[in-house]
Amino acid sequence: MREEQTRVPDDTAVRTALWRALHVQIDALPHVVEDEIGLRLVAPGADWRRRPDMDPEATRAFRTSILARARFIEDLIAEQVVQGVGQYINLGAGLDSFVQRRPEFAAVLRVFEVDQPGTQAWKRRRLIELGFGVPDWLRLVPVDFEAGDDLWQSLAAVGFDASRPAVVSCAGVSLYLTRDAIAATLRQVAALAPGSTIAMTFLLPPDLIDPEIREGFAVAEQGARARGTPFISFFTPGGMLALAHDAGFHDVRHVSAAMLGERYFTGRIDGLCPSSSEEFLVATV
Repeated sequence: MREEQTRVPDDTAVRTALWRALHVQIDALPHVVEDEIGLRLVAPGADWRRRPDMDPEATRAFRTSILARARFIEDLIAEQVVQGVGQYINLGAGLDSFVQRRPEFAAVLRVFEVDQPGTQAWKRRRLIELGFGVPDWLRLVPVDFEAGDDLWQSLAAVGFDASRPAVVSCAGVSLYLTRDAIAATLRQVAALAPGSTIAMTFLLPPDLIDPEIREGFAVAEQGARARGTPFISFFTPGGMLALAHDAGFHDVRHVSAAMLGERYFTGRIDGLCPSSSEEFLVATV
């Protein structure tokens, strides 16, 4: 069996899945996202909550950001479906479980999950082993950018229709890409059918992050660098909006961490609040 069929997903994908499960297991109701499917996919062992990166307090702000961005994207998809959009592209899908948790979209939405070949082969195998299967409305799209794979050719090969609008998510990805690569991605999405929308997260420059989480952010940045996946790109909100305008979008908006906090965490008894380090660009063709 080839290595790409057996390799476990990268640490970031696993940690994101486990943080979402941790929310369900330890945080107060109501849960922002109900998701333990990633935990089942990873099957990390009974002591997974003892991992250093699962410390409830040390990771509090950052794991809350993971919840906020997941909920925001799912709410955006629901809004787009009401407007008649029938295609959803998840760039850097990792162990996302939207398809498994939201089967009500099966009749109206085709989902294209894009990630590295090894991750996609592993996820396909685990979905089958757990009995979820890979439904007809889900396309697991393996794309190896380092090998020169073309994203849009890969999508077209599995049924993506560029003549119809799509909603595109790109969460937790732009920080690892160069500015040129991000601009190229935005230009490609801006060339999709009118009515297409992208929601892309981006990291703020460290000096714009709230002082109380800068130390934790620095630790995360050092860890990413040590793993060979350094944080490359940081944007001010104005800089990200300008990049989207230049790419050809006519409607762009900034969704701040504070706005996500107000929308999803107001009045919680546990005081959860997303990190100020990550925010959203939402741009529509």
